[in-house]
Amino acid sequence: MEARQEAWRIYRESLPILAVSLAGGIFAGSVLGSEGMTAGFERFPGLLLLLPAFLATRGNVYGAMGARISSGLHQGMIDPEFSWDRRLVNAVAASFINGIGISVVIAVLSWGILHVLGRESARLVELVGIMLVSGVLTSVTLIFGLLGLVFASYEYGLDPDNLIGPIVTTLGDIFGVVFLFVAITVVGGIF
Repeated sequence: MEARQEAWRIYRESLPILAVSLAGGIFAGSVLGSEGMTAGFERFPGLLLLLPAFLATRGNVYGAMGARISSGLHQGMIDPEFSWDRRLVNAVAASFINGIGISVVIAVLSWGILHVLGRESARLVELVGIMLVSGVLTSVTLIFGLLGLVFASYEYGLDPDNLIGPIVTTLGDIFGVVFLFVAITVVGGIF
């Protein structure tokens, strides 16, 4: 009977966040399909190639951070609060560096692949600029958003392990697409 109760608890905790994820995915899709994004894809060829990798790495990098923090909370090694904690700071710093670094790598790889294939591409500086701006904005947002949600769920007696996946992918998709649009606007204004 205990296994059935545990399965029901996981389901109860996960279902609401999955519903929010669905709504978030639809919102991200509507931003992606907007005229401004379509114009950005036309102005900066190559963005469509790097988009899936950019969104996927948001979930990968910050999902790992969320798992580290959740484990630290369960083990009593991290307190569920925004305070100076060496483990927490290290996890956040590593995730931030990884998130920014992989954003630049995605831009360079996309540019290189397009050139090898002989396809049209925006200039390398433009792709790197777009990925750098959107990478920094999404990293900051995901770090603080994920920490707040993980700490709050833990404080309310919910298991953050049941929520991290849907939270990270939803926040990554929503803010990834929105901040990609912001980055296209910023870089478009510069170049």
